[in-house]
Amino acid sequence: MPLAVCATPIGNLEDVTLRVLRELAEADVVLCEDTRHTKGLLDRHGIRATLLSYHRHNEASRTAALLPRLEAGERIALVSDAGLPGVNDPGARLIAAALEAGLPVTVLPGPSAVETALVASGLAGDGYRFLGYLPRGEKALRALWAELAGRPHPAVAFESPQRLPATLRSLAAALPERRVAVCRELTKRFEEVFVGTASEALTHFTEPRGEVVLLIEG
Repeated sequence: MPLAVCATPIGNLEDVTLRVLRELAEADVVLCEDTRHTKGLLDRHGIRATLLSYHRHNEASRTAALLPRLEAGERIALVSDAGLPGVNDPGARLIAAALEAGLPVTVLPGPSAVETALVASGLAGDGYRFLGYLPRGEKALRALWAELAGRPHPAVAFESPQRLPATLRSLAAALPERRVAVCRELTKRFEEVFVGTASEALTHFTEPRGEVVLLIEG
């Protein structure tokens, strides 16, 4: 059986495909970042499964132990807490190891915070650059803003609510006229999408909370 890489909801637990639910129900084991988090998703949809933690602290040891199980034909599903494993989440190591060993891998697509934020912001076009989590430190941020200044496509990044004000201050100083979008708690009850300059966003988000996706106009 192939390793099944399953996209899971980024917030709303109803945003999951029928194919992913079937795979999770039929898997011999489901690998997940936080077993408690994934159990909430499974309980919501009436699924009972054997869960095994797979996160950045145990990726190496787990990958070595899981390859023989895949080779033996065990049905293994891989999820992260939100979105698609391997994209800024654990999973890339196991996927690469399985492919190198000649084992099949199948991807079950689904929710994406990056693409959801792009569409919700109105800044989407014919391309974008994904930055992952933004660097820490003013010097690194200034270098990134300088690199983005001449690029034609929007950039998408993840940022923590705690660091968002400092990031917006840095961005406002470097690119004061450039529009940004701050997408907070996407698909959740208190979803919010704010579009304006970085200075305007800084005024709006005085005490930001929840998961944040930041977009910078091209």
